[in-house]
Amino acid sequence: MKENKSINNFKWENIGDIITGRPNLGLEVPVAVYRLMQYTMRDVLAHEYGDEKARLLFHRAGKLAGESFSQENLDIKLPFSEFTSQLRKILIEQRIGILRIEKADLSSKNFVLTVSEDLDCSGLPFVDDEVCEYDEGFISGILKTYFKEDFLVEEIDCWGKGDRVCRFQITLKSN
Repeated sequence: MKENKSINNFKWENIGDIITGRPNLGLEVPVAVYRLMQYTMRDVLAHEYGDEKARLLFHRAGKLAGESFSQENLDIKLPFSEFTSQLRKILIEQRIGILRIEKADLSSKNFVLTVSEDLDCSGLPFVDDEVCEYDEGFISGILKTYFKEDFLVEEIDCWGKGDRVCRFQITLKSN
């Protein structure tokens, strides 16, 4: 196995030129293939480091992805309502999920949002557990990039627990 030289050095350019590299297969891949990578990686991490550490690592990876995604794809200078409209549109275009803001208190920076048809868990069998740590991190990273503050994002409803939408409670992280 090669030594890892790029820990915490992720850059959007690391994704590469997919159009040049996949001229016949293109940009898209079935959700099942994405989930195969995600859930086998999660299983290996949980086996090696324990479930709690695996969840933490997935959250951290999601946060890094959310920060990078928003820097590359979103205009973070827009007013909040325009920013969330843009985010909603891009999440649909990228086939990540359908975002709905249920509550947005900008003065306290408390939010409740849902993501339906999400990439990570919509359609999973009942596992009696929330499984969207990556999504929690992803949302946290997007909000950190926009507000320049850290947020606590907690999944309160999940397909894995029998809900039909993933719902997230979001609060400003206290220092």
